[in-house]
Amino acid sequence: MVAEKSPLDAAKLIFALALVAAGVVGFYYYEDQSQLYRVLGLLVVVAMAAAVAMTTWLGRNVWASGKASYNEVRRVIWPTRQETLQTTLVVMVVVLIVAIFLWLVDSLSLWVVRWLTGLGG
Repeated sequence: MVAEKSPLDAAKLIFALALVAAGVVGFYYYEDQSQLYRVLGLLVVVAMAAAVAMTTWLGRNVWASGKASYNEVRRVIWPTRQETLQTTLVVMVVVLIVAIFLWLVDSLSLWVVRWLTGLGG
């Protein structure tokens, strides 16, 4: 854990949620204004709410977790283009084989059901 909890953390999170709610209400209240301005206003309000939320214990822990995840993604050894294409080709061939197999099973099942019920022509 990154930091100590503060008694004001709950109040800050409630304030951040209230900011987002006010932004959404404002977005619909000013419906006669340009949508561009309403979206920009909503984005500003959400950014302000995020800034307030990031000053809390929870916000700092989420930020630290995001940084750790980013560092893990940087360490991943990604497949080469050739490996990706070969794997995709194998998956496509297997899907085609399974599709043909399921079509055959379905056709056989239909034939058996028609034969058993006497509905076949």
